[in-house]
Amino acid sequence: MGKTDYFERKLDEKHRLTIPPELRDQLSGGVVVTRGFGRYLHLYPKKVWDTEVEPKLEGDILDERIADLNVQFRTGKVEITLDGKQGRITLEQHHLAYAGIDKDIIVVGVGHYWRIVAK
Repeated sequence: MGKTDYFERKLDEKHRLTIPPELRDQLSGGVVVTRGFGRYLHLYPKKVWDTEVEPKLEGDILDERIADLNVQFRTGKVEITLDGKQGRITLEQHHLAYAGIDKDIIVVGVGHYWRIVAK
């Protein structure tokens, strides 16, 4: 089976996003959801957040660019685990409001993480 780098979903009434079965192992260690650079969300496997993102946010204490990145990515940052049987995560209301997401979403792979946007 090929790599899953795009999928569309409808959130349920509890704002849960069902992750495709072929991605669940990759996300089984948890995910981090943050605001993106624009009006969308980033979804990182926890391992990618810890090894690739977090070190970039720990730059020079006097670097204003690093400070701005910390504010951008830490405001509303949430760590989530997939529910056991159905492979779902719950997106928080403040994330949905930030990204203008109602119910229909598109999830696109962008390297080692995914971008979640309103359809």
